[in-house]
Amino acid sequence: MVVIPFQKGSNAERSRSRNKQAVLVQVRGAGTIGRAEIARALSLTTQTVSNIIAELFDDGMLLDKGRLSAGRGLPAIQYALNPEGGYALGIEVRPDAVFAALLDMQGRSVSSERIALQQNHPEVVLTHVKALYRRALDKVPTAKGRMLGAGIVMPGPLGVTGIAGMESDLTGWQEVDAAALFTDATGLPVMLSNDANAAAIAERLNGVAQDIASFAYLYFGAGLGLGLIHQGQLVSGAYGNAGEIGHIPIPDSIYGQSGKLEDALSRLSVERHLRAANKAADRIDALEQLFEQRDPDLFAWLDTASDALGHAMVIVENLFDPQTVVLGGAMPDAILDHLVAHAPLPSLSVSNRPQAPFPRLMRGASGRMTATFGAAALILNRALSAPISHTH
Repeated sequence: MVVIPFQKGSNAERSRSRNKQAVLVQVRGAGTIGRAEIARALSLTTQTVSNIIAELFDDGMLLDKGRLSAGRGLPAIQYALNPEGGYALGIEVRPDAVFAALLDMQGRSVSSERIALQQNHPEVVLTHVKALYRRALDKVPTAKGRMLGAGIVMPGPLGVTGIAGMESDLTGWQEVDAAALFTDATGLPVMLSNDANAAAIAERLNGVAQDIASFAYLYFGAGLGLGLIHQGQLVSGAYGNAGEIGHIPIPDSIYGQSGKLEDALSRLSVERHLRAANKAADRIDALEQLFEQRDPDLFAWLDTASDALGHAMVIVENLFDPQTVVLGGAMPDAILDHLVAHAPLPSLSVSNRPQAPFPRLMRGASGRMTATFGAAALILNRALSAPISHTH
């Protein structure tokens, strides 16, 4: 059993809500745990923890897993998260599709669906989102009345910025209040994020970065994004647009002409490169097949993309000093593994240190639903990792 270390809790009544979340965090991290262990981990009294557990149990958030039969005295009751105690909706909007996923309290997908888009302006997308949410509730009736919120992810940047006119742009979304529109469409509290940030949170909750407090996540969406986690918390920037690394210029020696990073390292980049060779690769399985066939056009792209990834590592490592950089997103595992293995890691880097506990570059979650699951994970993360009050 692993008990997650956190700041001390508080016995003050006004801190009860935070401490309820702190208890949920401990239960999730341990799998099953007794109230005495929770009290010790959070520096709360056993009576305080007992009262909180009683409330969470009445709310359906916890399950009684029986008594632990070990040692002398009355065995302690063990508690676990009730997977049906709460649900999170994840919605990902891409230029050509809308994805939806419903996750239970343990982060498991219980429903998912994709709808192709011919147009992606707000009215069309919101109509589809309402239908996707309705069908998810029909499929998982236990979620009705137990929704924690909706995470919405869209390609960045969010709002009106100096970055516009990109292939990954969504029509008509820059000047609307997207969060308010999705709140009206779903009737749920909404968290709006770019896709890279959502994927980073998902990696932190359920992926290779569960035990890594500070890492960078390079994400293959339509373009290339960067999610930053520092001391377990998302670094989102003043307007939610931190990590727009895809728009950073790259040297001509890498790309062969003036360009930006995602011109050489993104889904749009590989699709454009293969389309010029009369090869379709707009699906992950098509890319996977080309890789298995050692397709020369794909491998020519991989050579350039590997160099571009090495350039990205110079920037990310020296600016943010992460414990590791995770590469993931809408790409086949084999291609991600190839990039990880062949990217030239810079020697002039603060991350180039002996006996580092983690590889400098590693593969994370992959597949076309990565950011969709991440969107729902934003909601679970809010419920299960809120800061704990230490006011006494």
